[in-house]
Amino acid sequence: MARTGIGFIGHTTFVLIALLTLSGCATLRQFGPSVQVGTVTPGQYIALKRGDILTSGKLSAATMETLRVAGLDEGACAKPGLPCIEAMEASIVVREEDKRSSLAELWVQYAMTMPAPKRESASVARSKAATAQPDPTFQPRLDAWMQIARQSYAYLFFTERTANQRGFEDRQTQVRDYYNLAVQESAVLLFEAYSSKQVRNDNGRFQLGRWTFVLAPADDGAAADTREPIELVPAASMSFTGTLRSVHRRDGFGAELVAVMTDPASTGLAAAAAGTAPTAERDWSEMPSPSMTVLLRFSGKNLWEVLHDDEPELEIHDPYQVAVVELHGEQVPLAANFTAGYALWLARSNFSRQSLRTLFGGKGGIEKPHLFMMQPYDPNRRVLLMIHGLASSPEAWVNVANELMRDDEIRGDFQIWQFYYPTNMPIALSHDEIRRILHDTLRHFDPSGQALASHDMVVVAHSMGGVISRLMVSSSGDHLVDTLLANAQMTPAQRELLRTKGAPVLTFLPEPEISRVVFIATPHRGTDVAGTRLGRWLGRFVRLPLTVLEDVATLANDGKVERNDDKHGYQMNSIQNLDKDDAFVKAVADLPISPKVRYHSIIARTQAEGPLEKTDDGLVPYWSSHLPDAVSEKVIVSGHSVQEATPAIVELRRILHEDMEAHPLRAK
Repeated sequence: MARTGIGFIGHTTFVLIALLTLSGCATLRQFGPSVQVGTVTPGQYIALKRGDILTSGKLSAATMETLRVAGLDEGACAKPGLPCIEAMEASIVVREEDKRSSLAELWVQYAMTMPAPKRESASVARSKAATAQPDPTFQPRLDAWMQIARQSYAYLFFTERTANQRGFEDRQTQVRDYYNLAVQESAVLLFEAYSSKQVRNDNGRFQLGRWTFVLAPADDGAAADTREPIELVPAASMSFTGTLRSVHRRDGFGAELVAVMTDPASTGLAAAAAGTAPTAERDWSEMPSPSMTVLLRFSGKNLWEVLHDDEPELEIHDPYQVAVVELHGEQVPLAANFTAGYALWLARSNFSRQSLRTLFGGKGGIEKPHLFMMQPYDPNRRVLLMIHGLASSPEAWVNVANELMRDDEIRGDFQIWQFYYPTNMPIALSHDEIRRILHDTLRHFDPSGQALASHDMVVVAHSMGGVISRLMVSSSGDHLVDTLLANAQMTPAQRELLRTKGAPVLTFLPEPEISRVVFIATPHRGTDVAGTRLGRWLGRFVRLPLTVLEDVATLANDGKVERNDDKHGYQMNSIQNLDKDDAFVKAVADLPISPKVRYHSIIARTQAEGPLEKTDDGLVPYWSSHLPDAVSEKVIVSGHSVQEATPAIVELRRILHEDMEAHPLRAK
């Protein structure tokens, strides 16, 4: 019986094994769960959902799924490279939308494996062009990035669904990023080839291997910028640190770039500040590093034609002028970076050191004012003019300008201009030069004076810049000359100089272009600090430019220029002009402001407690900043550099919106 039982059990086991074998592996899995579920955090879920080759260094979940559907996740696509790309292109089992988006990412993966040489400036590239051997990696890199741009473009505009239908999908955002990056890299490669004379401009056509880039005509509405770029910098490659608080961008389509221009005015100014060359030929210049957005537009009536277009149009747009572009019947937002060009200019300018050297007459300072335009001149935008204060520079406005340009309506109505002037000069001379340069600039761009940019200018001025701005909107008559002759302690030579050369400088009418002024921490009636022992001591270190000394300083009997101090009559420098007992600043405080000008005050106080009338910002007392007839007055707890404080910027935005409401017929 025992033997029979054993035989039965053995037979039964054999039969079960045979049945399980015949029924396949699925039956085996029935003894355990066929699907297992784990848990992930919300952050992990988003990372798995949105991660891709650019953010994680690994292919996205969407591309991996497409590879599995096509049966390519093993074999041809086990390793990244052209065999995988070719196999995906040949697949007939995936829909075009999935194929094109996956191919775009596979090309990105391939492009990222290529070694990229160190990028050089255009001037260095041109100097090496004659002797350098052709870069063997250049054409493969260009081909890869252009394939990315074309595959992405095909996905976005020529697959089963439109871009608007996919508007909320993460996959479309990923592919748009591939396109933007590819256009960025292709544009930089094209610029490098052009700068090193590997390619020439043949009536707006640039031939590079299999690709022909056709430069589209500009239709942005602004005057064409004819300056020659010397460098093309991707905005995405910049990291901003220091005093800049935020980066202002607009998400959209296209590569965000900064074109560093050949600009004789800016170059001359910088060289003069370094003591290596004469001053700039012009006293104004457009932004030396304007922001731009570049598009590659592929042509074709259908997907096949687009995928075989080797002659895309290269479009260069000014993001201040263009916010939306039309691509194949769809309105698409244009990408923009409004901070990159401005920040790059400030980072390379070395203004902070220059301004101090200028104040104390050191080598490397500047000798006359210069007007910088923050974007190419636009006749259809009014001017927002900024004037900094003592021992300062355009860096004083870094966050003010950046934050104001974040506002779409302000950016649509205004273009920012900033004066950079030597703050060691007497205020009267700085004012006279600033007026002259402003007139010259407006006449250059708008000789007839009919453009919107020549009317209803708004001035925003800080500290001593506010005193200069008040002169620009005031009527002097003979008041300044008569007051100085009657009250200032001057030598006979100074009095004669004032009568002969000073009268034209001290006699003026309000600037008709200016309709509104915002005074920020402005010492309209001077300060206590300038007249203290410390203020007088600092004033003795201020050195005027030699050209100014020759005109306004006391002349000794031997014909040499003497430094003017207490022994030689009236103090002629900016610090002494700000003393509350100074004859000049007292006379300016009495000048009538034009009734056509609306003006506002932003005033700082270091302490929130105590009577307002007895407060100050550390340098300027309230009684000096206060103007009783101002349209508005905003008092902020802050130090003297209140223009950078967030409440001050908010107040500026409010004032500018009020100003825009007062000019409803502005051009668009």
